[in-house]
Amino acid sequence: MAESKLENLPTWDLSDLYDGMDCPALKADMDSAAAKAELFAKSFQGRLEELSGEELAKAIADYEALDETLSRVMSYAYLLYAGDVTDAEIGRFFQNSQERVNDISTALLFFSLELNRLEEDHLQARIGESEELARYAPWLRDVRALREHQLSDELERLLHEKSVAGRSAWVRLFDETLAGLRFPFQGEDLTNTEILNLMHDRDGAKRKEAAKSLGQTLAENIRIFTLITNTLAKDKAVEDNWRGFARPVSSRNLSNYVEDEVVDALVEAVRDSYPELSHRYYRLKAKWLGQEKLDYWDRLAPLPDEDDSLIEWPQATETVLTSYGRFSPELADIGKRFFDNAWIDAPARPGKASGAFAHPTVPSAHPYLLLNYQGKTRDVMTLAHELGHGVHQVLAGVQGHLMADTPLTLAETASVFGEMLTFQGMLSNQDDPKKRKAMLAAKVEDMLNTVVRQIAFFEFERRLHDARKEGEVTSEQIGEIWMAVSEESLGDAIRFDEDYRTYWAYIPHFIHSPFYVYAYAFGDCLVNSLYAVYEKADKGFAEKYLEMLKAGGTLRHKELLAPFGLDASDPQFWKQGLSLISRFIDELEAEE
Repeated sequence: MAESKLENLPTWDLSDLYDGMDCPALKADMDSAAAKAELFAKSFQGRLEELSGEELAKAIADYEALDETLSRVMSYAYLLYAGDVTDAEIGRFFQNSQERVNDISTALLFFSLELNRLEEDHLQARIGESEELARYAPWLRDVRALREHQLSDELERLLHEKSVAGRSAWVRLFDETLAGLRFPFQGEDLTNTEILNLMHDRDGAKRKEAAKSLGQTLAENIRIFTLITNTLAKDKAVEDNWRGFARPVSSRNLSNYVEDEVVDALVEAVRDSYPELSHRYYRLKAKWLGQEKLDYWDRLAPLPDEDDSLIEWPQATETVLTSYGRFSPELADIGKRFFDNAWIDAPARPGKASGAFAHPTVPSAHPYLLLNYQGKTRDVMTLAHELGHGVHQVLAGVQGHLMADTPLTLAETASVFGEMLTFQGMLSNQDDPKKRKAMLAAKVEDMLNTVVRQIAFFEFERRLHDARKEGEVTSEQIGEIWMAVSEESLGDAIRFDEDYRTYWAYIPHFIHSPFYVYAYAFGDCLVNSLYAVYEKADKGFAEKYLEMLKAGGTLRHKELLAPFGLDASDPQFWKQGLSLISRFIDELEAEE
């Protein structure tokens, strides 16, 4: 296959975290953290209310240092594991690391619980008397957002200690099961990443064979995916019920610091737009491919004039960094550090985690990017996306370990904006009208996958979790839900068959982060509105944008968007973001 021709793809060097699984520094950090955690508990447990502002600030700083050490250990263990989830020794190391870190952090659990029991007036008085404590005010605000859903100390400790033998273990089972599957194709056994890549092949017969192989192999293993899904959905329902969350999505919204009503408005706006966006576009694509309807394996087919030549890594690097640099030299300079150093793992290989991600690790180190680079235009866009995350994580690192983390909704803004910059850069360099049209169509498809598809995934999760309340959901029932949301979102221009019923099973977000998926649509719509402001701005936009990224988790979405004149709580905001996709489709229709 084409990807075998790619040369000199970078692999990451994790030694900036630790030199190996048996690294003396790693063991020393673990042992030191365990001792410091016990001392921390002895020093502060049951005493937070009597601390002065300066004393409480010092306690938070000590807690931050401890948590950063534990996060460094788990970042290393997770990245090593993601590099080969099928290696038994690495898997054992990952599990043992989780268990040891979990044991150590149990001693620290009291801290957030007691912070939440402080009266608001008492805490504000302490913040008022200490500049250092005031610096931690955003973190205290976010910790205390869970106050009304907090359980007793004993229950919180039980949930914490059981997590490694409960939810985390089921997630690991999913990852290792999916990574271990092999999908037959033309006499070969392919990985999940390789079979999905063939769904974009120019040869329709290959797309069909790959699609059938994917569906049938998942069907052969559907019982285990159904068991994992049911178990995790029930586990979530039990905890949500104890914590008093009104809906399955509510805990995710709270962790994103976004109101239920804002997410509801987004979902409603996107679902209302299905006919105007995805239904209309796929009718156009069927026409371009000379078909009355598209079989589902043709949904991602390249267009006749699409440039599907192999893009070598140096070209991809230049394309992304040039596009970033055109917007902001500072953005490009930070991005260049990922390529100059071994911060990216790009090759697709057996055993490696599928998809792509940016892992922030800890501010005292740096982020890492995982890709499965296949040399196609979409892979360049994925690189631009993950680099957006990485640059954001570097910029937010100035806030320190506790406040660098950004809610998923705003984290996806930086990545999608990076994609948009790269797309506009590539489009401006293309003079051939037919190839420009193909590029525009490809961008529309990306946006539909980011907005329409992800909201359909969200709707799938919502219906699945609601059904789970009535008892265990069968594979057939899950397949029915999957088919229903797929038909609703993609429209009557797409034709499905029975093999498609199992496609829900390979999507990791459902397992790793329930209800994560709406964050993609949130980010895309937000970026569309943000980019419209950028196009009209005379100067100063890039500086305001970088300040937004540097804020990390210290500001909420209303505060971050206010300098740009945007408000995500306004229902018209989402319609404005969706209108850009509609205009792109208008442009494609006009060229018919």
